[in-house]
Amino acid sequence: MLKQYLEAGKIVGTHGVRGEMRVQPWCDSPQFLTAFKRLFTDKNGGGALEVLQSRAHGNIVLLRVKGVDDIAAAETLRGKVVYIAREDADLPQGAHFVQDLMGCKVFEEDDGREYGVISDVSQTGANDVWHISRDGREYLIPVIPDVVRTVDVEAGKVVIHALKGLFDDED
Repeated sequence: MLKQYLEAGKIVGTHGVRGEMRVQPWCDSPQFLTAFKRLFTDKNGGGALEVLQSRAHGNIVLLRVKGVDDIAAAETLRGKVVYIAREDADLPQGAHFVQDLMGCKVFEEDDGREYGVISDVSQTGANDVWHISRDGREYLIPVIPDVVRTVDVEAGKVVIHALKGLFDDED
């Protein structure tokens, strides 16, 4: 079952004296996090924060929330992880949350062979790279249309067409 609340960043400090906070986003970009009108400080949806204003500032997000009007109040939230509600997110077609991909089993399109599970995702700029773990080894799979065929995060299953050389030149 997919998590309803997803980790999206961490409050790392304050900005100014009027309660604005600095948030380190754990998203593809700071702009993604600025689209949310509510955030949470609990992985189960508790600690709701009503966002009054947010903006990207370099690689961080500057955030103002209702009820946090000075530096002392903002300081009490320092170190808190912020979560988004899945239903509030508007992902592009074919995009997935990294948290949903973790642990998905990876299978070969042609013969159904299981290659392992996704254990990490790296962002390289050109395309993401999935880290596939199997028998104590790690394989790197480019997330490109020539390789990735289907992704079903609800079933925990990914189907790929492994290009020659991805798995020790297996045929």
